[in-house]
Amino acid sequence: MTEIFGSDAYAPRDIAARVSDVGVAKARLPLLTLWLLGMLAGAFIGLGALMFALVASDATLGFAAQRLLGGLAFSLGLILVSVAGAELFTGNNLIAMAWASRRVSTAELLRNWVVACAGNLAGAAGLAVLVWLAGLAALNHGALGQTLVQIATTKAQLPWGEAFFRGVLCNLLVCMAVWMTLAGRSVTDKVLAIVFPITAFVAAGFEHSVANLFFFPMAWLLGAPITLAAMLGNLLPVIAGNIVGGSVLVAAVYWVIYLRPADRSSP
Repeated sequence: MTEIFGSDAYAPRDIAARVSDVGVAKARLPLLTLWLLGMLAGAFIGLGALMFALVASDATLGFAAQRLLGGLAFSLGLILVSVAGAELFTGNNLIAMAWASRRVSTAELLRNWVVACAGNLAGAAGLAVLVWLAGLAALNHGALGQTLVQIATTKAQLPWGEAFFRGVLCNLLVCMAVWMTLAGRSVTDKVLAIVFPITAFVAAGFEHSVANLFFFPMAWLLGAPITLAAMLGNLLPVIAGNIVGGSVLVAAVYWVIYLRPADRSSP
C-alpha cells in the first residue's frame, strides 16, 4: 500500500527500496563525478554552518531562540545537497542498505565514503578560505569571527565519548531527514522533510563531521590556537559516531524491517 489517507508520499517500504536503489547508483558513480559532488556537498554544508554561526553571534537572542533559529538556518546545507544534488558523506551512510542486500560490495561502499568525505573536506575548507578572503568574520562588529572561533574551540575540547555519541545522535537525524526526502515527490516535500530533523540536531548540539570540516579550517584562518591533534580528537570519534548513527540506527534497522530476505525456516 503506497498511499495512506490520500497522501501521494511514498510509503516506508517503498522508501527502503528507493534508498537501496539510490545507494547502488551512488556507489558506482565515476570517480571525478563523485569527487566534484563531494566538494559541492562540503561547501553547501559549510554555508549552512556559516548561517548557524551568524545567528549564534547575535547576543540579543535567548538560548532557545538562538539554537532553534540557528538550526533552521543550518538546514540550508542539506536542502542544497538534496535539491541541487551533491554527495554528502553522512547521508551516504545509507548506502549500507544496498550493502546489506549484497547489491554493493564492501570496496564500493568504502570507496564512496572515503572519496565523498575527502571531497567534503576540500569543499568545506575551500569555502572557509573564501569566507576569510571576503572578510565576513568582521560582520556584527567582529562577533561572527569570535563565534566561529568559539564554536571550533568548544568542539576541539569535547571528550571522545561525548563527541562519539553526539555524532551518533546527529547522523540518526540527518539520515532520517535524507530518508524522508525520498518519501516526497516535490521540492516542497524535500524541504519540509529536512527542516525539522536538521533544526533538532543543531539545536541539541549534536556533532556533524562535515560541518566540523568547515568550522576547524575557518577557526585556523582566524588565528585560533587549535592543534591538529585536537581537531582529529573531535573528527575521528564524530565520524565514527556518524557512521553508527546513519548506517546502523537508520540503514540497518530499516533493512531488517523491510528488505531482509524472508525467513526460509518459517512455514
